[in-house]
Amino acid sequence: MILHVDMDAFFASVSELDHPEHKGKPLVVGAGVRGVVLSANYAARKFGIRAAMPVAKAQRMAPHALFIPPDHRRYSDVSERVMEIFHRFTPKVEPLSLDEAFLDVTGSRRLFGSGIEIAKAIRQAVADEERITCSVGIASSKFIAKLASGKCKPDGMLEIDPMHVLDFLHPLPVGDIWGVGPKTNEILQNLGLRTVADLAMTPLATLKRALGDSSATSLYELAWGRDYRDVISDEPEKSISAAETFAYDLDDSEEILTELLRLTERATLRLRKSGYRASTITIRVRFADFKTITRSKSLDQSVDGTLETFAVAKQLFLALKLDGVRIRLVGIGLEGLIPSDEAPEQLELGAPERGWREAVEAMDKALDRFGKGSVRPARLIEPGDDDH
Repeated sequence: MILHVDMDAFFASVSELDHPEHKGKPLVVGAGVRGVVLSANYAARKFGIRAAMPVAKAQRMAPHALFIPPDHRRYSDVSERVMEIFHRFTPKVEPLSLDEAFLDVTGSRRLFGSGIEIAKAIRQAVADEERITCSVGIASSKFIAKLASGKCKPDGMLEIDPMHVLDFLHPLPVGDIWGVGPKTNEILQNLGLRTVADLAMTPLATLKRALGDSSATSLYELAWGRDYRDVISDEPEKSISAAETFAYDLDDSEEILTELLRLTERATLRLRKSGYRASTITIRVRFADFKTITRSKSLDQSVDGTLETFAVAKQLFLALKLDGVRIRLVGIGLEGLIPSDEAPEQLELGAPERGWREAVEAMDKALDRFGKGSVRPARLIEPGDDDH
């Protein structure tokens, strides 16, 4: 018995909590003419606004909508509490992102009841404690559970009986299948395959000629509702990253480094909260002509602090000698992740008894207690921030 729990317009819903005066009005998370829409509430979606759409296009579609910048720390905090709710019902929780997860509740039914009853309890807890809504798909496989949650949005619940999986699955558009992106969908449409049933009834050999062995086999199995993947709980993260597309091209290295520090602060905070250290630091730079380059450095000793990580990122950036070159995006990636309790620590002769490690821990505690921006590097303090 597997649940797929998906928060409804998560970023926008959380933002509505912080802007209750705008509840029910079109609200879009995403700002800056170069930015992209991260989320839109359902009032904004009526105008055709969707995630990943350029903000400039969304503003033309609904100029009266409220466009607000994202608050990633706030979303992470809410997500963490939502995941804690999931863990009350089962230890088998596989997060897919901040706002969705698979739950295997097979072993929880004796304690909490049927899949429907568990889904109701989860939805009630999320609504009562976080004041947002979620949709839940219930099925015997991850694939069908995820499809079901998408079909009952927003604020809904749908269970697919194992005996009626194909009745639910086969009428759906072929584009609903996992792994069918725009290019694959175009190939299938050209073959005259419109529904999942069309795909299921096509000889596998024909699909292999059109899509290749691996993709064809995977889609064919899913078209018959066959998905044997387990819910994998606590799968370690492979990397943590943060990036920013500027509202206008920047060409001043000091200004770009300030933004890179801001991103490093965000990424390393998430790194520490996840209980990891990084052994490879990567920066990504996109120029005004959209050409993108990356540079990486592997470290002898893993890191998790903002300043030590930024020192490496700054070194990588300055080595590019880009002062005066117009840049539209910069990003940082933390890779080669090692659990903090397994990472070897370099002892320095004559090092003080207390140092940056204790300072970082104190800053994290202050952020948890007093909120975003209560403690920050001096370089990130802007005019008007006298209250910090």
